[in-house]
Amino acid sequence: MIHLPEIRAALARLEHDWSVYDPHPSQAAVAMILHHGESGGLEVCFIRRAERVGDPWSGQVAFPGGRASASDPDAFAVAERETFEEVGIVLRPEHRIGALPMRAVERNVRRGGLTLWPFVYHVGAAERAQATARIPAEVASVFWVPIGHLFDEAAVTELEYPPGSGSPTWPGIQFGEHVIWGLTLRVLASFAEVMQRSLPALA
Repeated sequence: MIHLPEIRAALARLEHDWSVYDPHPSQAAVAMILHHGESGGLEVCFIRRAERVGDPWSGQVAFPGGRASASDPDAFAVAERETFEEVGIVLRPEHRIGALPMRAVERNVRRGGLTLWPFVYHVGAAERAQATARIPAEVASVFWVPIGHLFDEAAVTELEYPPGSGSPTWPGIQFGEHVIWGLTLRVLASFAEVMQRSLPALA
């Protein structure tokens, strides 16, 4: 079991170069939002992106977030603005737990690279109740996963992407009809490393 004080302490030990942030679409931020569920354990907020032509993450499971704009003073602001736009949760400074290591996301020559800032938040029942897919054209659904499930060996699966293409399979975490994989799984792996845990899907 992973507890909030442990997460807070682990993230507080990390150092970050905030000067790297640039309010430009080549940078993005996501919010890993935690909430204490009815059982008392932590749960994590995920979204399923809508199916959209031209979207490289079409239909995939993700954390709320998106690209920086000129009006975002820092990377936290990116994650918080995008979270409100996508799922309606108002994230405030007091909800911030800390930042995971910034990561460079390699894409392709046409699309270029992306700098991703992942942040961890903790919200109460009022904020959790706000969570809904506000822009159906972008977000198909919002759902919460017990954090223990993410570290459950029985949840490990493989995904062929694109489906039916005969492409190589990718590791993932199954939760109902959803599979957490790709970039979101790599952010979870970063979280697991900071917490000195092994993530079975990538073991």
